[in-house]
Amino acid sequence: MKNDIRALDLNLLKALDALLDEGSVTRAAQRLSLTQPAVSGMLTRLRDYFGDPLFVRTSHGMVPTLRASELSVPVKQILTDIAILLKPMQFDPMTAELTYTLVATDYALKAVVVPLIAALKQHAPRIRIAVRSVDSERMYQQLSRGEVDLALVTPQTTPDDLHGRALYQEEYVCVARCHHPLAAASEMTLEQFCEQEHILVSTEGRFMGVTDEALAELSLTRRVGVSVNSFLVIPDILRSTDMIAVVPSRMVPVDSDLAIIPLPLNVPRFTKSMAWHERTHRDPAHQWIRALCVEISQHSAAVI
Repeated sequence: MKNDIRALDLNLLKALDALLDEGSVTRAAQRLSLTQPAVSGMLTRLRDYFGDPLFVRTSHGMVPTLRASELSVPVKQILTDIAILLKPMQFDPMTAELTYTLVATDYALKAVVVPLIAALKQHAPRIRIAVRSVDSERMYQQLSRGEVDLALVTPQTTPDDLHGRALYQEEYVCVARCHHPLAAASEMTLEQFCEQEHILVSTEGRFMGVTDEALAELSLTRRVGVSVNSFLVIPDILRSTDMIAVVPSRMVPVDSDLAIIPLPLNVPRFTKSMAWHERTHRDPAHQWIRALCVEISQHSAAVI
């Protein structure tokens, strides 16, 4: 008997299973859609591999040897296990139970994760969502190790070895409290814009951002009075002051007491995207959740 599994063709196990069930080379060949000589050749190889005749001819046809009878149950189990292994994975959102971990900035948390959670509660109520802060230096490692399933980032911050897909393009708008002196105006001049006191979001505590870069191209500057590390507090600050803020449009509360004032300059838009590792690229559950992210991103308007 040869003990090296590398020498065993799994097709031989299928032939052995058919021979044990049918008790005939002819019927086994028909079941396997093979010729009789082909199955006879496979039986010869099986005998060589197991060091046993496996079947003997009698007046009543082919009879399995004791060794062949011992192999019957484990061979059928192996073939069943292989069939399960090769069967495409099934995913039913309504019954799926899993924890899905994302990394997101506070912007992505509100713009993408909030509508995603709402959609999941409707279509996949047993899926749990865990959200972590973005750690650019560890993002690839987190995704490759399975610590994180999806990163909500931008194309510029996505490591080269990850899969990625754009969700949408975001534009900036100018926001103030609804009773701000400029709120009723149909337009705001560049001079008025620069004279206002601004709120800026910077995780590093800086007082310059993309708006200032756009102004610099026009040889202009604005007055930034407050730098905060989160978009989430901006509505509260605006409601209690006469400050204004240039924010992504999806950060403007729906039906709120804040007013959008037309921007007097062009601030470049940015792309919000998602990134994931090859290890989850073909998983049906992950594919479904990523498709849902695309769907809710394309249909959701301003959130928070």
